[in-house]
Amino acid sequence: MADTRFDVLTIGNAIVDILAPIDPAFLAREGMSEGIMHLIDAERSAYLYDLMPADKRQISGGSAANTAAGVASLGGKAAFVGKVAADPLGEVFAEDLHHIGVHYSVARLHNGPATARSMILVSPGGERTMNTYLGACQQLTVADIKEDEIGAATVTYMEGYLWDPLEAKKAFVQAAHYAHKHERATAFTLSDPFCVNRYRDEFLDLMRSKTIDYVFANVEELKSLYQTDNLGEAVQQIAKDAELAAITMGADGAMVVYEGEIISVPAFPVHEVVDATGAGDLFASGFLLAASRGQDLKMALQAGCLAASEVISHIGARPIRDLQQMATEHGVDLSRKIDA
Repeated sequence: MADTRFDVLTIGNAIVDILAPIDPAFLAREGMSEGIMHLIDAERSAYLYDLMPADKRQISGGSAANTAAGVASLGGKAAFVGKVAADPLGEVFAEDLHHIGVHYSVARLHNGPATARSMILVSPGGERTMNTYLGACQQLTVADIKEDEIGAATVTYMEGYLWDPLEAKKAFVQAAHYAHKHERATAFTLSDPFCVNRYRDEFLDLMRSKTIDYVFANVEELKSLYQTDNLGEAVQQIAKDAELAAITMGADGAMVVYEGEIISVPAFPVHEVVDATGAGDLFASGFLLAASRGQDLKMALQAGCLAASEVISHIGARPIRDLQQMATEHGVDLSRKIDA
């Protein structure tokens, strides 16, 4: 096996989050339903961007990129693969990742759609209304997958959202091939129940064919995968299909299913849940880093729950506290085991 340059490499949609507080009347004027994610086109995206207040915050986002950010905050070596355009928001995205210590070397897209952005309008009560333009992030191809990077990562983690564009789907499968060629682990997240409903058979095949080793899901995604309202039944099913399944359960904590055994841990206490966005992404960062360093599964679950607890305590899907320091304070061991 080659030397490890990265603990975790993640692949997903590269999106810039643009956050701004707004007056509820703005939503009514623009015909938006509060708390809903609206997919929009380039023209609508440019229109809303110009309408947003001057004090908007721009920060790199996207599910898998959030996971990479969490790994870096926990003290791990992280890399991200996702597509942005050669435009100002593409620069924002790349600079953000560089600033937090995430390796990012994907070539920018020229003469194509603009960098993806999610305009997040925050109501006075904290409710978030999203308007997402996917743009350049859907232009990821096999050419963006570098064997030397995948082979140098202990685990490669991918979004279910990548299954939408055909070329990104090919890139996903190529990355899994490179990982296994170099005797590395692969992982993916089911992303959301709607994504599962679109690609249920293909997601099951990814697990059953051993293309994917570790699966991440929340309770609703898991139930959707097996078309059941019974969590216990869904857990029994995924135990047969996946080598390892990590399942988040919100306030009830998280569980892992591995070799017929179920291990669960409670959630870390949080004074107030301010914004649940990014909770699953950060859970994955803690779990994957601990697992990649040879820690036992209970410690991996605790690391995931710790990281999730930080991100739900404030607005935004990236950690604002030093997660490595938090882990030390709570006795969560993220050191590398000698035999890992």
